[in-house]
Amino acid sequence: MNFAEMTAKMAAGNGFIAALDQSGGSTPKALAGYGIGEDAWTTEAEMFDLIHSMRERIITSPAFDGSKVIGAILFERTMDGTAGGKPVPQALIDKGVVPFIKIDKGLEAEENGVQLMKPMPELDALLARSKALGVFGTKERSVINSANREGIAAVVKQQFEVGQQVLAHGMMPIIEPEVNIKSETRAECDAILLDEILKNLAELPEGQQVMLKLSLPVEPGKFDALVDHPKVLRVVALSGGYKRPEACVELSKNRGIIASFSRALLEDLRHQMTQAEFDAALGEAIDQIYRGSTQKI
Repeated sequence: MNFAEMTAKMAAGNGFIAALDQSGGSTPKALAGYGIGEDAWTTEAEMFDLIHSMRERIITSPAFDGSKVIGAILFERTMDGTAGGKPVPQALIDKGVVPFIKIDKGLEAEENGVQLMKPMPELDALLARSKALGVFGTKERSVINSANREGIAAVVKQQFEVGQQVLAHGMMPIIEPEVNIKSETRAECDAILLDEILKNLAELPEGQQVMLKLSLPVEPGKFDALVDHPKVLRVVALSGGYKRPEACVELSKNRGIIASFSRALLEDLRHQMTQAEFDAALGEAIDQIYRGSTQKI
């Protein structure tokens, strides 16, 4: 797939985006869920080798291909690794899966009810290297914990500024201002976030598009204006802590939004499974998330 073909698949492809981008802070929890305890490694390098082996097992599984998984978000170390003897981005492309890379370096301390992204001084170099490997786009995450308009405006402004940097490299940004699903002001957060995203989209130069990764809204259909917006290539949803069945039900209530799940995709996979058991469990998860993404209530 070339860039135009990847763009077309992202715009209209039936399926969802797999988030395989757990970073240093979330890797131990992901490995624990996979059945590997912290006593299995002594160094960070060993830990990342273990999570890469899990990701390679997913990517090379016959259950994982571009017929239902249209994209995959990678951690930087995963992008630099191999799967089935191929560089990971190429292995994905060969399966019809569009590769993305997580570029944020974690979150700042909470201020005004939100957590901004930490500085990314080496971003231009990472973007150039990623694009050379065939990566189509990026994903960058902030968190919104309460309905503070000043804070939410700052999150969205920073996200679009980073998005412009990504666009300048000829890549597609997935802008992710996550609303914490445990927030007591979730509905108000959704409303303010929608307003701020629409303001920033209006300022985006004509001909440019971004993707959006959002928490599933309290009110189904709340983000319809974003789904229909000409400057939005696609809206995808994170599971945000929901278990997969509940996440898929909530997803199915929102037209035009597809999944970009991480924990909800991996929750039934275990290191101890035979390959047949692993492929079956992964295939069942993929089928359920695919239905939530494509069959709307």
